[in-house]
Amino acid sequence: MTGSGAGASAAAGLLGAIADVGRASSGGYERFAWTVHDLALREWFAAEAAARGLDVTTDRAGNQWAWWGDPDADGPGVVTGSHLDSVPGGGAFDGPLGVVSAFAALDALRASGVVPARPLAIVNFSDEEGARFGLACLGSRAVTGTVSADRLLALRDRTGDSLADVLGRVSPGGSGASRWSGLSRGSSLSRPGGVSTSSTSGVGGVGGGANGSWGSGGVSLEHYGRDDEALARIGVFVELHVEQGRYLADLPADEAAPVAVGAAIWPHGRWRVDLAGEANHAGTTPLAHRHDPMLDLARLITDVRAAAEHAGALATLAKVEVEPNGVNAIPSRVRAWIDARAETEDAVLAVLGGPGGVGGAVPAEAGQMTAGPVAERGPVEQPGLRSSAPGGPGGRGGPGAGGGLSGLSRSGVFGGLGEWAPVEESWTPATVFDPALAARLADVVGRPGSELPAPVIGTGAGHDAGILAAAGVPTAMLFVRNPTGVSHSPAEHAEQSDCDAGVEALTAVLADLLTTPALPRGRSATPVARAGPAVGSAGSAVPARQGLP
Repeated sequence: MTGSGAGASAAAGLLGAIADVGRASSGGYERFAWTVHDLALREWFAAEAAARGLDVTTDRAGNQWAWWGDPDADGPGVVTGSHLDSVPGGGAFDGPLGVVSAFAALDALRASGVVPARPLAIVNFSDEEGARFGLACLGSRAVTGTVSADRLLALRDRTGDSLADVLGRVSPGGSGASRWSGLSRGSSLSRPGGVSTSSTSGVGGVGGGANGSWGSGGVSLEHYGRDDEALARIGVFVELHVEQGRYLADLPADEAAPVAVGAAIWPHGRWRVDLAGEANHAGTTPLAHRHDPMLDLARLITDVRAAAEHAGALATLAKVEVEPNGVNAIPSRVRAWIDARAETEDAVLAVLGGPGGVGGAVPAEAGQMTAGPVAERGPVEQPGLRSSAPGGPGGRGGPGAGGGLSGLSRSGVFGGLGEWAPVEESWTPATVFDPALAARLADVVGRPGSELPAPVIGTGAGHDAGILAAAGVPTAMLFVRNPTGVSHSPAEHAEQSDCDAGVEALTAVLADLLTTPALPRGRSATPVARAGPAVGSAGSAVPARQGLP
């Protein structure tokens, strides 16, 4: 690996600067899109960019871009970064590690005297986790136009506010840098900066400086959505992320590596199941006379586990809404959400109800994400879905783990979840990153004390990088070792030495891409056709297809 470690130790300091923003009593984070905590982080991003003399713009979807150089005159450029929002009770590294590593890598590039042949940008994608409005990678889906602006703006959070309502209430004005400086000393954020309901500044050219709200005026609801100018500035995108699994941690000593290169993202989606009941008094209604949807929910939970085990997939039911949600009232309705992922689309759809699944058939070739080599290097190394340890994938035991499930579903033995009538809310097909770019990065990153290239692995977690890759942008990912594999939890962790290795790897990769005579060429995005719309969290239609096969 080439590259300077000059900016490496800066990553820990940058993470420390935002460590108290949005921290919950659980020790995790509640950094939901467009809340006061998210706005504080956006101001921190703008302030860090301003301190480095970068030009900050906000695209039509609310994503922030901090440019070193002029992408309109000298681009397209190299882009790195990630996101700053979190899931409920999320960890400190998922997203922020990619952003702080980008700033640290930029510092290292400058310190080592790299003279770039093209501009470099650091991006903060908005609402990657989808914790507030129910659709993951919302900002990248919006800027690429893979979901229409009207449908996105109609999405609603738990309080009933639409995305349009929320953006319309956030007032512009003030200096992000100065407000962040006050907040970093423990003061509250009294005037969150940001979105304009009429201004189009920040949508066009680079400019405005980094001292305005978000750096350049905000987002126009009238023009919200796909931003061709922003997309045209991206020549290649590299996202660094903490590994959400144990592949690197479990490598044998003679193959050890703190950083891996991403090859592909498994297909994944979210489905909603509505369970009807009859509201009644908990103290006066005999058990035999009850229509209690919570009993159906209990069966659904075990069916989800059984269907996933049979299909060799991962499926999770972890979000539930109960009405009226009173301790002494039998519920009238329960809503439950299912997240399903696997190495192939056929496996995901088998969980939901067999071949063809929900919403129509998927072309067979769309699911073959793990087939084929990365350039001439050989097969992609894939973390497995199955485990010999108790509890299946992840190796964690507990109630219901291992052989504790009957494997029976409402539709028969291992018949999938079709008879529960799950409604598709989002779907992302398998995404393969640029194979030649992945092989190139594996050589650049390498492994400490070895001539071997960095491992090239797939992931079951969705990322903004996948959305950009599906839109035709040459894209790659770097994963930093996670000693426990735990993510979306306060226990999420990466050792400082591995974070430093991640910065060094990113620095080397950026130096290579910034100085190479020509960047990798993009490709045209051809969506995978699937029949039928999906229903978003707001009840509005969301396309049932996103991305490329």
